[in-house]
Amino acid sequence: MGGCSAPNCSNSTTIGKQLFRFPKDPVRMRKWLVNCRRDFAPTPCSRLCQDHFEESQFEEIARSPAGGRKLKPNAIPTLFNVPDPPSPITPHVVLPLKPEPEKDLNVGDHGYARRQPRVDPEEEERQRAEEEQPCSLCQHYKSQLEQQQQHTARLQREAEEMKKRLHKLSKMEKGLQMFLYEDQIRALTLAKRSRRAVWSHDTVLTARKIRCAVGVKGYEFLRELGYPLPSYRTLCNRLEPKMMMTTSMQEDLADLGLGIITACNSPEGNGTGDEGLIGIMT
Repeated sequence: MGGCSAPNCSNSTTIGKQLFRFPKDPVRMRKWLVNCRRDFAPTPCSRLCQDHFEESQFEEIARSPAGGRKLKPNAIPTLFNVPDPPSPITPHVVLPLKPEPEKDLNVGDHGYARRQPRVDPEEEERQRAEEEQPCSLCQHYKSQLEQQQQHTARLQREAEEMKKRLHKLSKMEKGLQMFLYEDQIRALTLAKRSRRAVWSHDTVLTARKIRCAVGVKGYEFLRELGYPLPSYRTLCNRLEPKMMMTTSMQEDLADLGLGIITACNSPEGNGTGDEGLIGIMT
């Protein structure tokens, strides 16, 4: 092993001197270099001997694994034989040590093991119990989170059910469009015998053909079942009369509440039903 790195010092372990390596902490290492008046970068083999440390820098009881004296964790060398030296950095101000990596917790900067602080078993058990005790606020937030998750899951299930129902309704609407007009499909959503239904001309013509095919009773039976068809009165009012009537006759019929419906063999009919007749609806 090499000797002491301090200027004008040739001590080594061969003459029974204990050597200490430079600390890893950059701040403390800089203090060692300034005090020993050396401008160099210490290597892992660089050491300072025990003669450069005051007695106050050694721990009283602790010993290194080799049996030598042990430096304090914040020890700083101040004893150097240098001509006209500048003022050394005194160790009375103890700076807080920087946290060291976990792998170096049990090994000191000077190459010997540090003493582990004695931990009271009761205090350790109490700290462990406090860490294991659940926080009331955390439990409250956890309960709220679980409720929100359940609510979200329920909404997702309802959304999936609504998507399925919407798909079924879309298929039903496409099927209705094959034999019903838009106004007839819209009338299915209204109340039975609702007067708010607005019938298109195509629906009125189709309804007239149905009436001629099944008769008045059959037509009314279909309406009772819920088939979207205009009323018999609406059917008569929407069809143009084929009789040549004067204005006074039309007014008289209107006052009596009578309507005229053309015969089924007219150009707008389908040739079935009561051919050759002109009906007057009451």
